[in-house]
Amino acid sequence: MTTTLSRSRGLAATIGRVILGIVFVAHGWQKFDTYGISGVQASFAKMGIPAPHISAWFASLAELVGGVFLIVGVGIPVVALVLIIDMLGAIVTVDYKHGLLGGYELPLVLIAGLISVAVADHGRLAVDSQVRARFGKGVNA
Repeated sequence: MTTTLSRSRGLAATIGRVILGIVFVAHGWQKFDTYGISGVQASFAKMGIPAPHISAWFASLAELVGGVFLIVGVGIPVVALVLIIDMLGAIVTVDYKHGLLGGYELPLVLIAGLISVAVADHGRLAVDSQVRARFGKGVNA
């Protein structure tokens, strides 16, 4: 029974991690493909985001690369921290002005998900878990 429960938790963590990753990849890809970095930079400047050139690159790369890393399960706690910083930046600089609904609810939910996957069992399919298993530290799922 505990093996089944452990596997279920690992599967649940994997599903959550992959869904979060897909959402972040979509947002990061949109910044590069649809808007372009210059468009993101201009938009960030218009919204009053500090250092819009640096912020545009940070947000775009963090979301695209971080999303891919979440999907494959590489460096999950570090990636989660980087993406949490990205979402806190969005909340503090823009979204709080609009209140919870229509404002910061999405970044807040993403932060909750990131915290959950950062501390959860990463699942057997995560590269992190495979590395731990290969080097003798075991896999929790």
